[in-house]
Amino acid sequence: MLPRFYQIVDRAAWLPRLLPVGLKLVQLRVKDLAGPALDTEIATALEACWAAGAILIVNDHWRQAIDAKADWIHLGQEDLATADLAAIRRAGLKLGVSTHSHEELETALAADPDYVALGPVYPTTLKVMPWAPQGLDRVREWKRLIGRRPLVAIGGLTLERAEGVAAAGADVLSVVSDVLANPSPEARLAAWLSAADRWPTGPVTDDGAALRTP
Repeated sequence: MLPRFYQIVDRAAWLPRLLPVGLKLVQLRVKDLAGPALDTEIATALEACWAAGAILIVNDHWRQAIDAKADWIHLGQEDLATADLAAIRRAGLKLGVSTHSHEELETALAADPDYVALGPVYPTTLKVMPWAPQGLDRVREWKRLIGRRPLVAIGGLTLERAEGVAAAGADVLSVVSDVLANPSPEARLAAWLSAADRWPTGPVTDDGAALRTP
């Protein structure tokens, strides 16, 4: 089963702070590195997560994820359009895909992803988004449409909103700034992990049989 809380970080340097709190599902989203520096960042994050028994999902950089022998890759729609999905599958990587519209969901499902992400559920200040907030009705609809695949909800999530999002059908809840921008990221993460134990259980979650942890 995928962990119900999913933290996104922009640097591996966050992991020595967050993994000891109990974080078990993390995405490395690096937008400003390339070449050897990017390779080192991914390798460092993978080693830290494997040592902690956590799952690392590499954002976008599928070639580097294959070379690093990562377990998961997450692709946005633009990267999905150009990625070599056959190579990703041959390497044994599991795949998550971002969606924001029915058209994007159709494209994502054609790639047979291991989870589908929907966002932004609520308004977010992290980046300028061309899509309006999706809301809980869209979370419910997406869960009906994707069936047994895990649904990841992201965008504007807070502890106060989390239970409602889980009850609407999200199997996994993902945040960035709610933890990383908090004055005490470790304490905020601990609060999220504690709350996740109390969220309503969705009807379907991934069985996790192919997940590799050390």
